[in-house]
Amino acid sequence: MSTALTEPGVIARRARIAVAVLFFTNGALFANLLPRYPEIKADLGLSNAAFGSAVAAYPLGALVAGLSAGVLIRRFRSSRVAIVATWLAAAGFVAAGLAPAWIALAGALFVAGAMDSITDVAQNSHGLRVQRLYGRSVLNSFHAVWSMGAVLGGAMGAGLAALGLATSTHMIVSGVLFSAMSAASYRWLLPGAEPVETVDDEEAAPARRGSFGPAVVGLLLALVVIAAGGAVVEDAGASWAAIYLSGSLGASTFVAGLGFIALQGLQFVGRLLGDPLVDRFGQRAVARAGGVVVLLGMGSALLVPTVIGTIAGFGLAGLGIATLIPAAMHGADEIPGLAPGVGLTVVSWLLRVGFLAAPPIVGAVADATSLRAGLLVVPVAGMLVILFSGVLSTQRRG
Repeated sequence: MSTALTEPGVIARRARIAVAVLFFTNGALFANLLPRYPEIKADLGLSNAAFGSAVAAYPLGALVAGLSAGVLIRRFRSSRVAIVATWLAAAGFVAAGLAPAWIALAGALFVAGAMDSITDVAQNSHGLRVQRLYGRSVLNSFHAVWSMGAVLGGAMGAGLAALGLATSTHMIVSGVLFSAMSAASYRWLLPGAEPVETVDDEEAAPARRGSFGPAVVGLLLALVVIAAGGAVVEDAGASWAAIYLSGSLGASTFVAGLGFIALQGLQFVGRLLGDPLVDRFGQRAVARAGGVVVLLGMGSALLVPTVIGTIAGFGLAGLGIATLIPAAMHGADEIPGLAPGVGLTVVSWLLRVGFLAAPPIVGAVADATSLRAGLLVVPVAGMLVILFSGVLSTQRRG
């Protein structure tokens, strides 16, 4: 191999591209299924509550499997775990497209969600290895690429649905394509096992272990509310935007897919702008402004329901939540007295409760009243973010 190709700079750049591919395929795989939700729901004859319960199997799988990712990464390396879990998640999405009944749909989404949570941890772990090589922050750019993958995946799904391609065929094509892309990234990922942190100073160990006193628990719960607020809004766009636009507002299949695309598209923009805004104004101000954007944007769309207004409302909601989960994770990792990574792990795991609770709640409210009423969870989430954002940092670097 040429010496030039083994230089540290080349290795870092190639690894960054490879990790970006993993984030892209992760977003695109999930988003390809979403425009088919109305068709799947209709074909299986599901009520809103039944469909919401099936969709909730996805975050349930993530919640069950999420804590196993660390063990798998230490045993098999983050690169291998990310790729194999991507393949298994793709198989779950294909099975969801082929599902003949509610139980099969729920089971397929459970598997897809479980594998997605493992992929998420593994690709972030590998992204942090790449970030250490760069010596500066690059992790946010990977999350922006995830949003890009979700936007393009949603557009692909909506386009193929509009062309009349069968859901089963569509999901097989998507699964094979993005599994192949993830496999191709392997040769450029970093070799070797994950770095292991050790504590050599026994006197420092108690401080690193930390303790969960009332103040720490309260702070963690407030951060979970902020992160879960972002999760609830994102899930509303993923699970219900297409159904609401097509069923309640009469939009075509392609137009109905634009609600999720708008949310992910403006979330992508928000993530690109998020770092400089946080540096200038601080985490608290940016998060609070985001909550206001979610509250007013989606609140207005639900108050005066139109197709264009609803798509714009979902887009503004995506813009508003762009920095919430990273802000909550950063705040959790900086809690004094907790060992490194403990607060981050707790918030990362518990925020999935938002993904788990949202679909059945929206579905139950929709069956009792209307889906428009069920989607009020979005502006309510914005309001909660405004109320709890006071726990975030006000530090400015600009």
